[in-house]
Amino acid sequence: MSAANNNSLSLTSLTVANATVALEQGLAAIRAGQTTFDLSQVTAVDSAAVSVMLAWQRAAAQAGVRLNLQNLPDPLKSLTKLYGVCPLIASAPASVAEEPALSPANLHHH
Repeated sequence: MSAANNNSLSLTSLTVANATVALEQGLAAIRAGQTTFDLSQVTAVDSAAVSVMLAWQRAAAQAGVRLNLQNLPDPLKSLTKLYGVCPLIASAPASVAEEPALSPANLHHH
């Protein structure tokens, strides 16, 4: 991608009202080679946001890339904790992601 700073999806909300559009926008960005999404402009979220982000992560994995979701708003972080999908959504550094699943560093509660 020619513009390294072009990692925003131009989303201010990620709700059921715009989930389909947001999903398609993210999938198109992944197909275009974008691997970092900055969600700092997102101010409204609901449970649809979690589904959309899981679909983005699944598409990135299928494309063989790691998707880095940055600047998740606090309400969105809370939803990922509520649904128990933090590890599936969060973008952990490779060194953390490669640790054994039962290492003491990975045993924590949300």
